Amino acid sequence: VQLQASGGGVVQAGESLRLSCAASEGTFSYDAMGWFRQAPGKEREFVAAFRRSLNREYYADSVKGRFTISRDKAKNTVYLQMRNLKPEDTAVYYCTARARWNVDYTNVRHYDYWGQGTLVTVSS
Repeated sequence: VQLQASGGGVVQAGESLRLSCAASEGTFSYDAMGWFRQAPGKEREFVAAFRRSLNREYYADSVKGRFTISRDKAKNTVYLQMRNLKPEDTAVYYCTARARWNVDYTNVRHYDYWGQGTLVTVSS
């Protein structure tokens, strides 16, 4: 099982980016797919998650209203659309997956598979 993240880059505050996470197996294999991020010197933190069985989205308060997670079943890909980016969004973004949903979905320890990370830099 491999997750390939892409789409990072350098943008100015207020701009948008879309991250992609391609799964080597069908996304139906995972009830939970999500994104975490890690800024320099900080711990990896939850950003967003998608629960396939309920078609439901979950977001960290810091990105709610600006980020949208979505899934393209045909392409085995999960996206993170990021709008109105802020300098504090600067981080390496990691996609992740877990076969079964866990109620503690914001906990990095509860995910089984991780992509390699893609860097997002937001300048002020």
